Amino acid sequence: MNTINVRYFAGIREKFGRGQDVVNADGIRCAADVWHRVSGVSSVSAPINVLVAVNQEYAPMDHPVRAGDEVAFFPPVTGG
Repeated sequence: MNTINVRYFAGIREKFGRGQDVVNADGIRCAADVWHRVSGVSSVSAPINVLVAVNQEYAPMDHPVRAGDEVAFFPPVTGG
């Protein structure tokens, strides 16, 4: 199994029109690579308005990712 499970929440889920994907792990080194693959954005910089969790723990976009991991993307939580 050379895949990464990707989940989307809130506005990101709405924007993509789906709640999850399974992507091939080839060429993916970090969470930002996953984001670029699923979003179609080829920019080197990671988006500042997207939070990430790797295996259900908050992580920075440069966090290492490997086959079998789960990566979740969601917008910042606001309150008030």
